[in-house]
Amino acid sequence: MKIPYIDILCPLRSLFLTLCLVSAFALSGCVSPIALNRAVGAYDEAITSAASKQLLTNIARAHHHQPIHFTGVSNVAATFDFRFSAGATPALGGLAGQTLMPIFGGSVAENPTISIVPIEGEEFTKRLLTPFQQGKLTLLLRQRFDIDLLLRLMAQEVRIQGSTPQVAYRNRPSDSSGYEVFRRVVLHLSAIQDQNQLYAEPLNLERTWIIPAGSVSAEGFQALEKEFFVLYNKQDNTYTLRKQVPGPILITNYDPETLSLEERARLNNEAGIWNPHDVAFDIRPNLPGGEWPMKGTFRLRSFHKILNFLGRSLGDEPEYHVEKDIRTLAIKGDENPIATMGLVVSDTPPLEADLSIRSHNRYYSVNTSGPLSRWNRDAFQMLYLLFQMTITDLPRTGVPSITIAK
Repeated sequence: MKIPYIDILCPLRSLFLTLCLVSAFALSGCVSPIALNRAVGAYDEAITSAASKQLLTNIARAHHHQPIHFTGVSNVAATFDFRFSAGATPALGGLAGQTLMPIFGGSVAENPTISIVPIEGEEFTKRLLTPFQQGKLTLLLRQRFDIDLLLRLMAQEVRIQGSTPQVAYRNRPSDSSGYEVFRRVVLHLSAIQDQNQLYAEPLNLERTWIIPAGSVSAEGFQALEKEFFVLYNKQDNTYTLRKQVPGPILITNYDPETLSLEERARLNNEAGIWNPHDVAFDIRPNLPGGEWPMKGTFRLRSFHKILNFLGRSLGDEPEYHVEKDIRTLAIKGDENPIATMGLVVSDTPPLEADLSIRSHNRYYSVNTSGPLSRWNRDAFQMLYLLFQMTITDLPRTGVPSITIAK
């Protein structure tokens, strides 16, 4: 009896080809997220590095009394084209012609389009030259930055109230007497902060208005109740309206919420001569840091002034050591460095620096080695945040940031 021939390899070949195709499509789907993650990370790192290097470049420009200028990346469009192929071929040797071997092929093409625009114009220039508002300083304070680092970078002077008229002590090394007083005041606040006894909060105030009851309709009364605490005075047929409103920021060695309404009103009246670019402080006796009671205001700088201050510290006006006041408690060893931000200028590329740039035939970097590395890194991080608070939104082309094509 003749046994019929059955090609048992035929179904196996079909199954094998099917698995090849499925594997190819699965591989394509897996590579896309990997490419997306890699692209997002790479572009993010490149943009952050470019912005950081621009900050160093502008410090170098300020050092050489040259104009400050910024350029930003407004848009990144990265298109990825994935192409895969799969097949099979007879194996060499053995069961040639019957055993199939898989063949895979593929290619990946990346076509990034990066839009770069200069950051300029009247609006940005005004923001660059306008002193920072007090709310931005307190926002950074709540991120647990050291107050001495913040004020050394952001404040241009301190005005101390006393029996004599206010005197301005400038945060500028060329004004040696003013600079040393400024540094000592800042160190005193830092010592209080180290004890977790420093407050930087808005002075909440209570406003009061009295209006005739006959002037308020039923609808108007409902609207008032949403905004005010309303009290009816039967004797004179009036309504007393009360509302809590935030006042100026106040740096203190006590909780401002413990003050009476009368004392808050008095402090607010004193704050009436201050502007949004000033930060008031009130250090009272018989409390932490009360060994040196003081009251006054810090006047904040603009971002342009900060860059010029750092640039001048490299040559024209180098900073120098200032010892704390004898009434100030002990401070940490790394919280009174000579420089607000330790910068290194060298003729050769710095080997241990996190970031460096070449400008005017020299290398500029932040000193990130040694005992002051944390301080200097925090100072540069703060400078980067202040820059982000200064720039305006860049124009965008409207295309997707990253697109993946398969």
